[in-house]
Formats: sequence, C-alpha cells, structure tokens
Amino acid sequence: MAREPRRGPARPQQRPQNNARSLKRKREVENIDTLVQRVTDLEAKPATPPQDFSDLPLSQATQSGLEASHFKTLTTIQADAIPAALKGRDILGAAKTGSGKTLAFLVPVLENLYRRRWTEYDGLGALILSPTRELAIQIFEVLRKVGRNHVFSAGLVIGGKSLQEERERLGRMNILVATPGRMLQHMDQTADFDIGNLQMLVLDEADRIMDMGFQTAVDAIVDHLPKERQTLLFSATQTKKITDLVRLSLNEPEFVSVHESANSATPSKLQQNYLVTPLPEKLDVLWSFIRANLKKKILVFLSSGKQVRFVYESFRHLQPGIPLLHLHGNQKQTARLDITTKFSRAQHACLFATDVAARGLDFPSVDWVVQVDAPENPDTYIHRVGRTARFEREGHSVMFLDPSEEEGMLGALERKRVVLERINNMCFKDPELKYLGQKAFVNYVRSVYIMQDKETFKLKELDLEGFANSLGLPGAPHVKFLKGDDTKTRKNMPRALAAALENGDEASEDDIDGEEKVMEKRKPTVRTKYDRMFERRNQDVLADHYHKLIQDEDEQPETNDKHADTADADEDNDFLAVKRRFQAGDKGLDQEIASSVESSDTASDEERSDEKPALEDLGINPASNTVAKKKIQLSNNPDQAALIVDSKRREKLLKSKKALLKYKGHGAHLVFSDDEGEGKEKVYYEDEKEFAKKGGADVQKEQFLASEKERKAQTDVVDKAVAKEKRREKKEKKKERERRAAEEEADVEVEPDDDAGVQLAPYDEAEEVGIERPTKRKKKWFEQDEDDEAGGQSSNRTTKTGRGVEEPAEQPQTIEDLEALASGLLAR
Repeated sequence: MAREPRRGPARPQQRPQNNARSLKRKREVENIDTLVQRVTDLEAKPATPPQDFSDLPLSQATQSGLEASHFKTLTTIQADAIPAALKGRDILGAAKTGSGKTLAFLVPVLENLYRRRWTEYDGLGALILSPTRELAIQIFEVLRKVGRNHVFSAGLVIGGKSLQEERERLGRMNILVATPGRMLQHMDQTADFDIGNLQMLVLDEADRIMDMGFQTAVDAIVDHLPKERQTLLFSATQTKKITDLVRLSLNEPEFVSVHESANSATPSKLQQNYLVTPLPEKLDVLWSFIRANLKKKILVFLSSGKQVRFVYESFRHLQPGIPLLHLHGNQKQTARLDITTKFSRAQHACLFATDVAARGLDFPSVDWVVQVDAPENPDTYIHRVGRTARFEREGHSVMFLDPSEEEGMLGALERKRVVLERINNMCFKDPELKYLGQKAFVNYVRSVYIMQDKETFKLKELDLEGFANSLGLPGAPHVKFLKGDDTKTRKNMPRALAAALENGDEASEDDIDGEEKVMEKRKPTVRTKYDRMFERRNQDVLADHYHKLIQDEDEQPETNDKHADTADADEDNDFLAVKRRFQAGDKGLDQEIASSVESSDTASDEERSDEKPALEDLGINPASNTVAKKKIQLSNNPDQAALIVDSKRREKLLKSKKALLKYKGHGAHLVFSDDEGEGKEKVYYEDEKEFAKKGGADVQKEQFLASEKERKAQTDVVDKAVAKEKRREKKEKKKERERRAAEEEADVEVEPDDDAGVQLAPYDEAEEVGIERPTKRKKKWFEQDEDDEAGGQSSNRTTKTGRGVEEPAEQPQTIEDLEALASGLLAR
C-alpha cells in the first residue's frame, strides 16, 4: 500500500490588513478638498448675504462647535466679513459694539488653518492681539468653545502670569491670544519661539492698539512677523489712516463697515442721556442715582484708578444697599479676573472702573452705564456705552457733564453721529415721585410763609426754582398764597408782560417797565418736545391729587358733601382751617365723643347692625330720639368708673370700641408656662417701698440663697430616687430580653437551606485599592522562627496554616536540602 506524502505544518491564513486608519485619512483629505473647492467658488461679496452659519463653507468641526455654543444666525458684520476672510483677503472691519465681531475673526482663523491641514509640528499659525487682559481672556474662552472639536492647540499669553510656564508651552501652540506687551517680551526673550510660519494676524479693538500707547510694541511685533500673511483688523470705531495700514503691511484691504450709513454709531436700542452737573456735585448725584437703582446692574466709569479706589472705598463705608466692585489697571491679574467674573454672574451690582473695562468686554444684562467723568474722545464714549444694549437688547446710559464740558463734548459726539438727550433729573418721568416732590415743595413754602420772624425767613429771596430743580421737578409748582401777594403788581403791569409771565417766560423786577425786552424774549425759537415739557407747569400727573394741589379758590367746585370741611389737613384748601368743636357736656367726655364720631362715621354697615342688639340690651331704643339715663359698668373691677348714658352724644360713644376701652379697664397680662400650659399673670418688678419692708438687699439675698439651697436639696433627693428607679427598670428589661433570647435559641432548630445565598467575604481594604499582599514563603523543615529559637523548641514541630489546619514541617528531599541542613547545624 503506497504511503501518503508527508505534509508540512499548516500555515496560518493571513488576516486582511486593517485599513480603518487609512480610510479615515482618505476621507479627511476628500472633505478638505471639497471644502477648498467650496471656498474657491464662494463670492467675497455675495449678492444675497448668508443668514446662518450652515450657509457658509465651514468644516464639520467648526459647525458642531458653533451649534454646541448656541451660535446659529449670522450677524451683519459676520455675514459680510467671514466670506472675504475665508478667501484670504485682508479685512478692516467696523461695527457697533455688541454686534458679534469676535466670531467674525475666530471662524476664519479656525477654518484657514484647518484647510491648510495645520498640525502642532507646523508651529504658530495665528496670532490674535488684544489691548486689555480682560478682553484677551474673553476671546480665549470663546475660542475654546467654538474650536472644541478641532485638534489645534491654543494658548493665552497675558501679563500677570508665570513667564517660565508660558515659555515651556509656547513652542507647541498653533493659535495664540495675547496682549502686545507680553507678546513682545516673549519674542525678545524666548529663544525657541518661532513665528516664521505665521499665517494670520488679528487685531481686536484695532483703533486702540494703533494708539500711541501701543505703537512701539505693535511696530516691534510686526517687524518679527513674516510679510506674507493675512491680516484682520476689527473695532467699533475703525481707523483708515494710511500710515497705520502701511505699518501693518496690509495687502489691498477690504473695508467692511456695516453701520457706516446708520443714523447713530451706537446701538439703536440704547437710550442715551446726559446731566449738566457741576464738578463738586458729581459724587452726590452718583450716590443718589445708585440709591434709586438698587435693583439694577450698573457700570460706572471714572477717569483714573485712584478715583476708582476712592469712590469705591467711600461708598463701601456708606453702604448703599447694593454689592460694590472696582476694577482698574493697578490690580493684580487674579483680582481683575475674579472681579469681572463676579460682576458677570451678579444680578444686581455696581462696578466702578476705568477705561480698562470700556472695550470689548461682554458683561451680561448691564442696565446702566454711568460716565461720571467725560471720556477723552467720542470713540471712548462709544466703547463705554457699548457695555450695555448688546445683541439687540435694551440699555441705558447717562453722562455727567460739567457746564464747561457741555458744548465741546456734545459737538464732538454730534460729528460722530451720536445724539444725547438732556434731562434735569433722573426721576422726572416717575409720576408718583414727581407728585411727592410737588407736595414737599408746597409744604416747605407754606412752613416758611407762616413764620413770624420775617426778618429771618424771607420767602421772596429764596431760590424756589432752584429748590424745585433739586427735587427733580420741571418747574416750581403754583402756590396760591404767593399768587395773592403779587396781585397788585400783576394788575399794574403791561398786558404783554403779564401774558409773557402767564406763558412761563421769566422776567425780573427791572423788566416790568420794559415791555420791549419781554417781547424780545418771546421771539419764536426752535424748541423740541422736551423743551416744551420742561416749560409746562400744570401737568396732569395723578390728576385728582394734582388738581387739588393747584386749584384756585375761585375755581373751587360747589359741593354738598357734609364732610368737605373735614378733609385731609395737608391739602391747600384746608390751610389754617379750624376743626369742629363741641360746646356742651363734660370736657373729657366730649373729647372722647369727638374721637368716637370720626371712628363711627367710618364704621361699616355690618358693624352697626352688629351693635344694635347691644344697645337694646342696655335699654336704649335706637329708633327713638329720647335716651333713658343709664349707668353702665363695663369692667369687672368695681373701682373702675362707670359710663353714664344720658344723651345722644354719649349714646354714640357706645358705638366706638376704641372709646369704650377707657371704661373697660386694662386686661390681665397672662404668661403661659411650657410645663403646665396654664396662664398666669405676669409678675412685674416689685415696688421699691414693698421691697424695703422686707429688709435690706443683703438680708434678702441670704434668705433667697437659703431657700434655694433647701429647694435644691429636696429636688436632689427626688431626682436620685427617680434615677434609681429608672436604672432598676432598665436592668429588669435587659434580663427579660436575655431570658427570651435563651428560650428562642433552645426551641428553634437550625436546618440547612439549599436556597440560601452565597455569603460574601469580609471587605478587604487592600483588595479594594488594588494592593498586592506580600506572599509568605513556606518554611523549610530545618528552619525555625525566632520565637522557636528563643524557646528552644524542636525544628520538627508542626506548622499551622492560614486556615487553622496543622501540617507537619517539610522533610529534606534532595541533596541541596541536606546540605542546607548541615550548614545550619554547623552555624550553631
């Protein structure tokens, strides 16, 4: 039989190569090529601007980062600037504050580096410069949110942090957000910092960076950068100086200004006002403003850090009732970051700051921007007020101007298309507060008018217009008794002058004889609706009360109200009015009845109906006009005076519960103890004479101590007996429980349960943590423990295992074991 040919060992089949990584890389290359083609086909200025980020040729990583950060709709500056920046054009972008300029340059930075397949080995690809540390931190946080799905490395380089730590990480960064001074320091002092491969330079708040304060640093940074790069400049007030553009080596930049043709350079929903406030009064007005807006979020700008610190410390000691914060450039970086974070998260707070907080910072929900000190130029004003009314929200701003600053500042702002409204007082549009101010004015004038010392209190020499102004009123209210004093003067003056005064024009005593001067004053001029508002005197605010305030006697309407003469004494009609008096009867009782009449007049019908049965019980017929003389004892105390009812007036006294309290006496003041729950009359301090009858203070002290000592001894005996009884009961209960447990254990037989669960091993901390226990080597038969050697025990004794089973010591089995035994014996 032929033998089968011998076969070698079967070779293992080759597994198919894993191509997942190569497929993924190929897919990424295809996506990037497609994205590059879409950007190439994109128009720098499309006829129809895109509405959403999804309409732009962006990578999936950027799209997902934008969606996760809740950015979906494009703003105007983003729709105009991003397409041109994606195509590699240099941009000069200008837009109002709060219009989304940050995303307008962050999205192109991420996309341009992604399309170039930038990695950590390619070095620094984009540099973003910011004028302030706070703005740089804000830009970096937005970059982290939007670029969370990209693989780029990004860093923040600002002052106030460790320079050595920044040096160690600087060489691995693809995107840097920095301030000019810190960036220049690294360029000069960090040896391995390479920026020769930079692709993009971004300047946020470019007009500020190009100022004199940063000119040297920016020029030095630009000298280190490569000439072939893309440059993006963004600001709310953009510069167009040729010298600035040449310094930055811009290549045919495209100017994108979305609000250049707008009526105002500030947000449309921003309400802008100013107050003409003399310099000595600015802090007083600021304090009043803060006190009137305790439930608001306020940002106050001052010109210097020393002022910020002084105002903050002063107001902090006065405690206005709102959290106070302060921010200036002399603070440490950690403190500045902590303050900006607190103000952003606060619902109601007031932040005093210099212009370090004027640019770019996004504080949520700022209600008021207050400029105590005027800005240095209109651009600074625009940036300051831009901290409120962001992203189409509403906001308010007010600026305090010294009279010497009004004309120049308003003219400069008008040239920048910024229009402000002048207001006399912050509370002018509050009707209730205005009404209270009018009442306060009239009552103050009345108090001066009735003063007897006319040499001291000269009403005509008081500046009533100024006083009304200080109360926030648009003008001094009319006061009737003042109008009567100058009736003769008004009667003899020319008609034209009288008409002028009636219409609100001001005229001095020297102008009474000069009708021509008054007519010159009445020449028509251009007036706004606010001018006419301030010139009014009789405005209908809370009409009923206001008419009562200014109504003349000859205009008083006729009324048949029997209570008209008992109206509120604070009204003008009752000035120096005399109240009704009672002519007959007991004086004290008459006063009680007079007070009872007012209370009974205001009583409800239900109360009167409830009181009729009580009168009938007393023998009084409410329907009849005659009253039977009755003596009523309302108190249980016989010493208390009784009430004698012998007239209609005294009958009315029975209807007033308040008036009857005099005849009812005082109620007992009860005190309820926690133990008994019964009310006892409160024990007041003992009368001094009664106390002296019992002896001196020392004698009573000794008596009190002796009585308390005796009471304590008695209480101690009782407490010991109670404690002994409790211990006895506790011991008996314990014996009873032990007896029952013994009986149950004797009666119950334990049977094995096949269905019982597996018993868990006890918790071992070493097993939980993962610690390996050292394994103990089993002893040879000839080895002994130290205890065995000390006790002289034989080496052949048995050993005990960990489970409690005794095993004999291991006997020598090999030649090596015998040699070891011999060497051990010889060593002894």
